[in-house]
Amino acid sequence: RKNTKRVPSFRKLLRTSKIKLDNKLKNKQYKQQSAAKKYRKEQKKLREAVRDAISRKPFPLEECKKKQVAEKWEEDEEDALPLDMMDEDDLKLMEDLAQKASFLTRDLSSNEPVHVKKRKRESVIDKYEKVPRRMQAEPEKELIHLLPIKDKSGIIPQTVEKPVLPGAQDEEEDGEEMEEAEDFSQDHLPVLSPEEMAAQRRQKLQERKVHIAALASAILSEPDNNIKKLKELRAMLMEQDPNVAVIVRKLVMVSLMEVFKDIAPSYKIRPLTETEKATKVKKETQKLREFEEGLVSQYKFYLENLEQTIKDWKQRKLKKSNVISLKAYKGLAEIAVKCLCELLVALPHFNFHNNIIVLIVPLMNDASKMVSQLCCEAVKKLFKQDKLGYASLGVVKVISGLVRGRNYDVRPEVLKVFLHLRIKEVELQKDSEDIAPKKRFMTYKEKRKNLSRMQRKWKKAEEKLERELLEAEASESKEKKLKLHTETLNIVFVTYFRILKKAQKSPLLPAVLEGLAKFAHLINVEFFDDLVIVLHSLIASGSLSYRESLHCVLSAFHILSGQGDVLNIDPMKFYTHLYKTLFSLHAGGTNDDIGIVLQCLDVMFAKRRKQVSQQRALAFLKRLSTLALHVLPNSSVGILATNRVLMQTFSKMDLLLDNESQGSGVYLPELDEPEHCNAQNTALWELHLLQRHYHPTVQKFAAHLIVGAPTEGSGALSLDLSQRPATELFETYSMKGMTFNPPVASVTPRRKDTFSGMDSFIDEKLNKQLQQHISETVVHKPLDFAKHLKESSLL
Repeated sequence: RKNTKRVPSFRKLLRTSKIKLDNKLKNKQYKQQSAAKKYRKEQKKLREAVRDAISRKPFPLEECKKKQVAEKWEEDEEDALPLDMMDEDDLKLMEDLAQKASFLTRDLSSNEPVHVKKRKRESVIDKYEKVPRRMQAEPEKELIHLLPIKDKSGIIPQTVEKPVLPGAQDEEEDGEEMEEAEDFSQDHLPVLSPEEMAAQRRQKLQERKVHIAALASAILSEPDNNIKKLKELRAMLMEQDPNVAVIVRKLVMVSLMEVFKDIAPSYKIRPLTETEKATKVKKETQKLREFEEGLVSQYKFYLENLEQTIKDWKQRKLKKSNVISLKAYKGLAEIAVKCLCELLVALPHFNFHNNIIVLIVPLMNDASKMVSQLCCEAVKKLFKQDKLGYASLGVVKVISGLVRGRNYDVRPEVLKVFLHLRIKEVELQKDSEDIAPKKRFMTYKEKRKNLSRMQRKWKKAEEKLERELLEAEASESKEKKLKLHTETLNIVFVTYFRILKKAQKSPLLPAVLEGLAKFAHLINVEFFDDLVIVLHSLIASGSLSYRESLHCVLSAFHILSGQGDVLNIDPMKFYTHLYKTLFSLHAGGTNDDIGIVLQCLDVMFAKRRKQVSQQRALAFLKRLSTLALHVLPNSSVGILATNRVLMQTFSKMDLLLDNESQGSGVYLPELDEPEHCNAQNTALWELHLLQRHYHPTVQKFAAHLIVGAPTEGSGALSLDLSQRPATELFETYSMKGMTFNPPVASVTPRRKDTFSGMDSFIDEKLNKQLQQHISETVVHKPLDFAKHLKESSLL
């Protein structure tokens, strides 16, 4: 029959109200639910019938049929009439029924009529009845009676079988299984000797190495086509064989790190927008997109694996598999840290660089010295190679947050990495920026007014070319760079000032003072006055070591020698403190701090020579000459180079080369006031001792100063020594390797006269006596000390 029901048109649907449509949908859903419910009920009834049929006690089918047939036969015999008493029509009907097969084969016990057809689906009970039963008696199960359910058909009782606790049976089964497993392991697993186990381990390790090398080389040869092999290589980080797991994981970590360094592009990969995904692109573009997406996802998973390895080591966590021990986790974590440090330095432009920074910076303060040193060195390398400043700004922000979050309880090395920042200039103030003329293109009105038609045409082409060049230029603009450097340095100074204000007794103070000494010329003028007062109060407190006080002096003079010239501050206290501190230096561990002293002297005398009096210069010259006798040769060279600058910068320094005293008073070397120690009444007798120094460069400088440090003539120094600053000479002639610098010239040893045995003696008698003594056999006689003692006592 053809379905005449039409699909409602769009107009009709529009006319139909929303409530009516919702009701139709609800009715349809209700019908579907009721049909499903009905089907579930039928299935439930079938299952219950099957369960009842199975639970009944089985009995032979033939006996039951025989009994029923016999009973019915007896009843039929009682009710049957003799044939002579039946009508002819009845007999004929009986004969016709007997001829039909269905009458004989039909199940007589059923009440159904003959003409009823067979059902398509045979009942489940009949099927189970036809299946041969097992005569095994099942144990009766205890039932728990639940609340009954009322249905249309009536009340349905609910029961649940009582659960049997697997007690002794399970234990016995487990014991049997364990015994079987032990028997199996004893029978089938071969017992290997230590040599065989080592050989097997070497073979497995070699196979893994070859597999890693094959995957890595395939990825490097064609990264676009073999990006899926990157996932296979990363999956080897989960090596489960306990014999080779540690080494394989280390190798895979390092291999993946090198692979990512090679195949990562020189730009940051951004996620595609929905519109970009929907648009059709070329095959090459689609292939590149798939490669970039796969690369970023695998790189992310790799970094997560490294992070998880480090966390497991820090938390002393063991995995459920127990493939790797806790001791081995330390080695794995160190390799993971090395990989992160390499990626931090090698891929500062790529994705997840900020995540790597967040991982590395807290490890700079780690208890493990090796891990802390690795991370600090990586950050120093990043600062040195970061020309623009994006990566440096990110690291400085995280370090500042770490110092503040730990309440200034961090290692000094964490703050010392700031000294490696490549910041030499920052943004000037706004007024000076506004004064500086900026290059701009001419407007249309200016061109129309000042230029001819041909000139306007050429100007337009020129401006277009300049714009294209600016767009194509790879390097960032100077303004952007200065802005980043200014923001970075502001965060550094905020960190320093917080420590000066809140944690003056912290072990971070030397690092802070050293940083201030380096970047003091970049500090804003508004902070100069307060900062100088804080530095002076630190020196006056007496709680600083000599090194910290030297950094304070250096910071103060860096401030006063730059933009701080406008400040009305008398630095005499800082001169006095340095003069007093000089004699705390010697040839021992403090020799390396002479470099800081040389920097201070350069700022205090060379750059502020107009503000220094003659008495002060003479006092420093005398004390420095005395100090040159007590330090190592490289320090002596640096100090004598500074004395040379003083003698050439200030007049009347040759007073100290004359033995006759000038003026009244006696030189007081123990006085710590350079203005009042009467240095003009002494002489530089130390130069005569330095002329006999074992170091040749010290001898040259001493001889040069004795004749008045001339720039020309026979007493002048060579260009190699005269044109180099004192700090550079101090580093050049360093003796850190515990060797002479410059090395001592090797002298060819004179050949010693050889002594030829008997031929050297001319006297024949002497030769014969020697030959006789040599040929005689030496007989050792026992010494009798008691006999000699008696003889000596008698005498």
